[in-house]
Amino acid sequence: MALRKIICEGDPLLRKRSREVEEVTDRIRTLAEDMWETMYEAEGVGLAAPQVGVLRRIAVIDVTEPAEPEDDSSDGGTDPNPVPEPIKYLLINPELVEASEEMAASKEGCLSVPGKSGLVERPARVKVRALDIDGKPFEIEGEGMLAKALLHEIDHLNGILYTDIAEEIEDIESK
Repeated sequence: MALRKIICEGDPLLRKRSREVEEVTDRIRTLAEDMWETMYEAEGVGLAAPQVGVLRRIAVIDVTEPAEPEDDSSDGGTDPNPVPEPIKYLLINPELVEASEEMAASKEGCLSVPGKSGLVERPARVKVRALDIDGKPFEIEGEGMLAKALLHEIDHLNGILYTDIAEEIEDIESK
């Protein structure tokens, strides 16, 4: 696996529609592995292939909640802070199948738009169809953070940045 450079707003590749993946090859698998590593290194929630300069319809998402800090006052019984169940997906050729009429507004950021966040209104619940790493189709239904991440990454694959649809874009403090 290798870290890839994340390209930023202003790079014309981010504004192009990505091409469908015709066949899941070793090259696609390597790209997916690199995307996971790059996303985790950048402390992101999702990453689409165009963000690493590849115009293919591939995205990775991990909306797993961070584990709570250990509670030292435990009496040795059941773990009061169990490790959260992973909520992560590799999506090849994702397409939106359904979106709720109910909308939800929340802050979004993006690894390709560092130092900014904006209020974005999106459908509260969605259903997406995609292929997995073996080229097998699957569907995923999501709400909350997962719905937002799915839509955000599909937008990237269509050349759309969250800043195109956000209100109240603001600078955020760096860590």
